[in-house]
Amino acid sequence: MNKASAGSKQGTPKSRAMLGAGTLLIAAQFGHAATAPDQVEINAMRQQLEEQSRKLTQQQQLLEAELKKLEQHRHALQETRRNIEAMRAQLGMPVDIHPTQVAQADESMYRGRGPGSDTSRVDTTLDVATVFNQPSIMTPQGTFIFDPSLQYSFSSSDRVSIIGFSVLNAVLIGQIDVRSVNRSNWIATLGGRYGLTNRLEIEARVPYVYRTDDTVTRSIGNVAGDELFSSDGNGLGDIELAARYQLNAPRDDGAFYVAGLRLKTRTGKDQYEVDYDSNFNLPKELPTGSGFYSLQPSLSAVLPADPVVFFGGINYAWNIKRDVDTTIRYTDNNVVNFQTVGEVDPGDSVGLNFGMGLALNERSSFSLSYEHTWIDKTTFDGQVANDALAVQLATLQAGFSYRLNKRTNLNLSVGAGLTDDTPDTTVTLRLPMRF
Repeated sequence: MNKASAGSKQGTPKSRAMLGAGTLLIAAQFGHAATAPDQVEINAMRQQLEEQSRKLTQQQQLLEAELKKLEQHRHALQETRRNIEAMRAQLGMPVDIHPTQVAQADESMYRGRGPGSDTSRVDTTLDVATVFNQPSIMTPQGTFIFDPSLQYSFSSSDRVSIIGFSVLNAVLIGQIDVRSVNRSNWIATLGGRYGLTNRLEIEARVPYVYRTDDTVTRSIGNVAGDELFSSDGNGLGDIELAARYQLNAPRDDGAFYVAGLRLKTRTGKDQYEVDYDSNFNLPKELPTGSGFYSLQPSLSAVLPADPVVFFGGINYAWNIKRDVDTTIRYTDNNVVNFQTVGEVDPGDSVGLNFGMGLALNERSSFSLSYEHTWIDKTTFDGQVANDALAVQLATLQAGFSYRLNKRTNLNLSVGAGLTDDTPDTTVTLRLPMRF
C-alpha cells in the first residue's frame, strides 16, 4: 500500500505535465476560435465603411452638380438684371435706379408746303424707369437729369414749275423753273427734367438753331444758266416746357400709362420776321422758330417684357392761331406785288408713335421706333390758302445707348424720313446725366 501510494505519488508529475500540455492546446484552440469572430466583424465593418464612403462620394458629386446648377441660375439672373438695367439706361434714366429711355424724337425743323409750314417737329420723347415699391417710370423724386443734345438733319427736294401750255408732247410754250433745294439744320439743346414726385416730373428744353439753305434755279431762256441762292439763319429756337404724370402703378406684368402736356413757345424768329429776296421769292435769312404757340396733350404706354420694352403713344398738337398783321413783298412775272397777311392758323396735328427697345448686354441696348404725324392745312383769315396742302411726316428711327458710368449715358439715334416733307436723315446725339 505504501508502494502503491509511492507509485501514485511518483506518477503525479508526469500526469500533471501531460495535463498541462493538453490544457495549453485546448486553451490555444479555444483562444483561436474566440479571435476568429472578431476578424470577421472587422472585415464586415470595413466593407460597410467602404460602401458608405462610396455613397458619400456619390452624394457629394450630386451636391456639387446641384451647386453648379444653382450658380448657373444665379449668373443667369444677374445677366437678366444687367440686361434690364442696360435697357432702362438706354432710355436715359439714372442707372443707380436703372431707369431707361426708348423712343426719341427731338425737335427738328421740317420742310413743309405753304406759308407757316416751317415749324418744329413734335417731341415724343418717352422715359422708362425701374419699378419701385410703388411702381414708377418717372424721374425719381428730388432727382435732376441734365439732358444736352445735338441734332443734325438734312433734306433735299426738287421742284419743277411750268408756266405755259403744251401743244404737243415734245413742244412746250412758256417757262420752266427747276429748283433743287438742299437744307441742313443744326440744333443744340440744353434740356433737363426734375422729379417732383415719383410719379410726376417736369421738363424744359432750350434750343439753339443754325440753318442753311442752298437753292439752285434754272430757267429756260435764261442765258446765264443755273443760279445759286444761299441763305442761313441762327439764333434761339422755340423754348419748350412739359410735364408728365404716371396714371397707374401696375403690380404684375401690366403696362404703365403716362399722360403728358407740352407747351412750345415762339421765342425763335419766325418766317414773318425775315426779309425776302424779290428776284427769287426766297428768304434772305432763315427763321429759327415756328412763329406760333403750340399746346400738346399726349398719352403714352410702356410695357416691360424682359428683356424687351414695348412703347407707344398718341398726341394732339393745338397750334394756336395768331394775327400776324404784316405785308409780304413778292415777285410774279417780273412784277413786284405786296400781300397783306392777317390772321394765320397753321393747322393742328395728330401724332402716333410706337416701338421697342432691346438690351444687348449690361451696358448697351438698341431701340427701333416709328413716328407718324398728320398736320392740317394752313388757313389765312379763316380761308384755306390756294397752295396749302396737308402735310404728313413719317420717320423710322433706330437708336443705340451705351452706359458710360453710373450717372451718364451716351445715346445715338438715326432717323430716316419716309415722306417728302420729312427730313431725309436725322442724327441725334444725347448725353443725359443724373444729379
